[in-house]
Amino acid sequence: LLKFHKHTMIGRAARASLRSIARQFGSQSAASQGSTKSHRAGATLGALFGSAAVLAASQTEKAEANDDQLHFTPFPWSHNGIMSAYDVNSVRRGFQVYREVCASCHGLTRIAYRNLVGVALTEAEAKELAADTDYEDGPDDEGNMFERPGKLSDYLQSPYPNEKAARAANNGAYPPDLSLITKARHGGADYVFSLLTGYHDAPEGVTVGDGQYYNPYFPGGAIGMPVPLQDGQVSYDDEETPATVSQMAKDVVTFLSWCAEPEQDERKKQGVKLLSVLALAIAGAGYYKRFRWSVIKGRKVTFHKSA
Repeated sequence: LLKFHKHTMIGRAARASLRSIARQFGSQSAASQGSTKSHRAGATLGALFGSAAVLAASQTEKAEANDDQLHFTPFPWSHNGIMSAYDVNSVRRGFQVYREVCASCHGLTRIAYRNLVGVALTEAEAKELAADTDYEDGPDDEGNMFERPGKLSDYLQSPYPNEKAARAANNGAYPPDLSLITKARHGGADYVFSLLTGYHDAPEGVTVGDGQYYNPYFPGGAIGMPVPLQDGQVSYDDEETPATVSQMAKDVVTFLSWCAEPEQDERKKQGVKLLSVLALAIAGAGYYKRFRWSVIKGRKVTFHKSA
């Protein structure tokens, strides 16, 4: 709650500061408007800029701190740095948490089994996991559809055939697909982690309906998803890692972050290579201009009329 009020006060201070800047900019531009039309245009532009800045600050405050939702806590994720990569062990554990806890209600329909090879599973493990699920294929030579075991090119199935079936099985709530959840929610990984670990008993004066649970990080405070994680709920293959609520939440959020951006590590490596080449090119261009082209640039060419 202190963090919530802090963000509110920061938003108000930012709006007041931007209003002051807008008034100063507008008064300075208006003082010189008698000289030319360009000065009058500058005054108008200053007023518009100030108004837009105030509106943007107001909208940011509303987006970050609502009256019915506690602001998420920022965490130092290991993969957020410019030179940082995903924790592969955490991604693998997170996939295990997803399979054993989340997959019963939430799908990952944008992730294929082949995407998991070398990241969360070996090729043999991915093939075995895919073969455990039947997929509709066809038509065959007679025009009929048939079912076959899954293969690496197949995408993970949703636990429900459609949205109505999902709502009917979850008391009217619709479990979202988790493929892009860290990109689809404000706050990303921080919000999802805070939500998974933020279940509490409803405080006095707050009424939660039947089939709902109190979570201050969810808009409105009432969420249809039961408490998803309990200590010791998953038996990690890595026996040295304790399966606490916070550890499981951290691992599954890291896995979901990878699902949303599986190319992130490769993109960062390509960016480092590009910046290295650009640095060499800039150094070469500077050397050429300073020591090679400067001789030609300093020459003075004169023409004389022939006698």
